[in-house]
Amino acid sequence: MLTGSRAAPRLPLSSAIALAACGLSILAAAGCSGAKREGGSDAQTTAIELLNVSYDPTRELYRSINEAFADDYQKKHGTVVSIKQSHAASGSQSRAVIDGLEADVVTLATWPDVEAIAKSGLIQPDWQARFDNQSVPYHSVVVFVVRKGNPKRIADWSDLDRDGISIITPNPKTSGNGKYSFLAAWGSVLASGGSTDDARGFVQRLYRRTPVLDTGARAATATFSQKGIGDVHLTFENEAHLEVEESKGELEIIYPARSIRVDPPVAVVDTNVDRKATRHAAEAYLGFLYSVDGKEIIRRHHYRPWFADQQGPPEGFPAIEMFDVEFVAGSWNDAMKNLFGEGGEFDRIYQPAGN
Repeated sequence: MLTGSRAAPRLPLSSAIALAACGLSILAAAGCSGAKREGGSDAQTTAIELLNVSYDPTRELYRSINEAFADDYQKKHGTVVSIKQSHAASGSQSRAVIDGLEADVVTLATWPDVEAIAKSGLIQPDWQARFDNQSVPYHSVVVFVVRKGNPKRIADWSDLDRDGISIITPNPKTSGNGKYSFLAAWGSVLASGGSTDDARGFVQRLYRRTPVLDTGARAATATFSQKGIGDVHLTFENEAHLEVEESKGELEIIYPARSIRVDPPVAVVDTNVDRKATRHAAEAYLGFLYSVDGKEIIRRHHYRPWFADQQGPPEGFPAIEMFDVEFVAGSWNDAMKNLFGEGGEFDRIYQPAGN
């Protein structure tokens, strides 16, 4: 789905999902014709168009960011900026950029998705060093969404290992949310003192209780909240808040005792911005995520903004014991090879329901 720089009213999840299905065709129709590039002779009439290629649950966040950034950039530089958005599963978005989707910036769910674009030559190898906190401006955490009143009494990861519990989570092969949910479940066992074999067994049983594996986070949200499938939905904290808000009291968020810290990275797509002469605006756009105003917008949308001197959770967020990808798998490279790669742990343990 593509939107302009002005914030539109937030769409219901059902509408957002329907529009997302035609996102790339809307992009092609929108085009960039008529926009002058940076360095134009008339600073007051110069117009710049950026494309932010992002993952599923960030639609609402970036609509707000886009409006605030466009106003800020015009005040500082006298230049009109419009920002288009493209959203889908993080892995699919990474491949789309590699295949020619002309992103100025990418704001994806996982490090491997940005690194894949860098390895294609479109992003310079030093991309992580260009912004603070290794180019991760905000965090999230995997939580549970349950039905009103929590009828299955789900409080922690071990409760997902009971007969009669149906779990909704996206496919870790395609979705950043899916990868993090897999890692959160695996890591919850290790963090409780369990062995690798214990973790493997737990995750295998979890996916036996997963009737549907959608390709992306927003589709999994629709499966749980709109289609009524499943007893618990594993999802990012920010998506959980939106899901619960739009359910009008029919859903609740449950925080497990511990979960994985989600670190969505951002990067300028060097080859594209140099060709389009949009580098200054693209770098300013990502830099805005670290500004006071940017952090407030991030917090308001239930992402945890990053602070250099932060002790404990940001104001307004519950404390939760967190572990990271390195704790679970050693590194993202190891996770991609051993857990999500061809013939890896997921391929070995996952059997579709009924098989």
